[in-house]
Amino acid sequence: MTNRIKTDVLIIGAGSGGLSVAAGAVQMGANVTLLEGHKMGGDCLNYGCVPSKALIKTGKAAYTQQHSAQYGVEAAAGVVDYAAAKDHVADVISQIAPVDSVERFEGLGVRVIREYGRFISDKEVQAGDTIITARRIVVATGSSPLVPPIPGLNDVPYETNETLFELREKPEHLIIIGGGPIGIEMAQAHVRMGCKVTVIEGSRALGKDDPELAEVVLQTMRDEGVVFEEGSDAAKISGAAGAITVETKDGRVINGSHLLMAVGRKSNIDRLDLDKAGVETTKAGIKVDDSLRSSNRRVYAIGDVAGGLQFTHVAGYHAGVVIRSILFGLPSKTKLNHIPWVTYAAPELAQVGLTEAQAHEEHGDKLEVVRFHYNHNDRAIAERQTKGFIKVMVVKGRPVGASIVGHQAGELISLWSLALVNSMKMSQIAAMVAPYPTISEINKRAAGAYFSPRLFESALVKTVVRAVQRLLP
Repeated sequence: MTNRIKTDVLIIGAGSGGLSVAAGAVQMGANVTLLEGHKMGGDCLNYGCVPSKALIKTGKAAYTQQHSAQYGVEAAAGVVDYAAAKDHVADVISQIAPVDSVERFEGLGVRVIREYGRFISDKEVQAGDTIITARRIVVATGSSPLVPPIPGLNDVPYETNETLFELREKPEHLIIIGGGPIGIEMAQAHVRMGCKVTVIEGSRALGKDDPELAEVVLQTMRDEGVVFEEGSDAAKISGAAGAITVETKDGRVINGSHLLMAVGRKSNIDRLDLDKAGVETTKAGIKVDDSLRSSNRRVYAIGDVAGGLQFTHVAGYHAGVVIRSILFGLPSKTKLNHIPWVTYAAPELAQVGLTEAQAHEEHGDKLEVVRFHYNHNDRAIAERQTKGFIKVMVVKGRPVGASIVGHQAGELISLWSLALVNSMKMSQIAAMVAPYPTISEINKRAAGAYFSPRLFESALVKTVVRAVQRLLP
């Protein structure tokens, strides 16, 4: 028997974006229905941000034990129990899961249906034996690992981020295909846990980041034992469990025990029957305008499925944009210039706005690039975290981008996101008072580096100061 219900807002997908829309909309008085056919919390909680950062912490703990002599503490072996590390990952997920649970959202007043949804008309979605008619529909189905059709891949066992955190046997030699953030983070975590690691990347590892900063991360990982095979795609894969061989297009042969595919993501749109709703798609996902509305005016798409930047915090940001439009009927558009991203290696690599190359291309001779190095920060020196630097791209006194590589770069980048979204001036950053000694002083010192030549190397300033000194009583 088919049930029929009506709702103000229907959300398809209970990942970070969908949950944010659901929580916000229901608490502001809307009738909200949420569909989820798999796990509440989506990729971020179960397969992405949360478990990966938990495993990175395990690697960091082992590395710290092995390198504690620099702090006057006797170094230890830092041996990792891989299965216990995965227990740690599972425990972290379980502690966060209640926030994303069915029980919490039903307690808020959301109708939660544990089924996948598919469109049957421009305003109707079927989920199991229920047909939902909605005034507005938000597609928040996220993305899944992209697995390319490499010859032989289907004949060997391999991991993706959706299976890696269930693996209990420590890889002797982990081969990772893909040198983006997921591949890099898992490469360093595993080499620190005692695995051999080889990363195969068809172009350049961390290719979307400023190459000067990326090289600091990559060289650190090489020093720790990660082998990078760049500049050639995987052409053939063979072998069996525990003995896998990857051959590249230029003839390199890499042998390992386990294989992780980390070449990218694809939007989850296949089961939605979007054509029945008149929703246009692209290779990247659902085609949306600046307000995240699709070709069907009732249907919005947020997060990974919208085909843009694929980060959890972007999905959360998108949620705020569509809530304004859906609930209040107000114009609301997305901006991209203030969206940061971070690769959580050690050192961390963070970016917001334009890179130096992009800023040169867009602003030419108007661009000024200022730098400040970690080895001039007292807190970084005290903690022996002096590797790295910040680079800020400035045009007419306003930052247009910031790149940071170093300790806590992911924390430092938030200030520059704030500066960009509010069109702040470097003088406002320089006026900030940061507590001493903190890593956050690096941001203020970068702003100071912008003004130093204007103040200390200016003949006019020196002339004015001397004149004032002669006039003072």
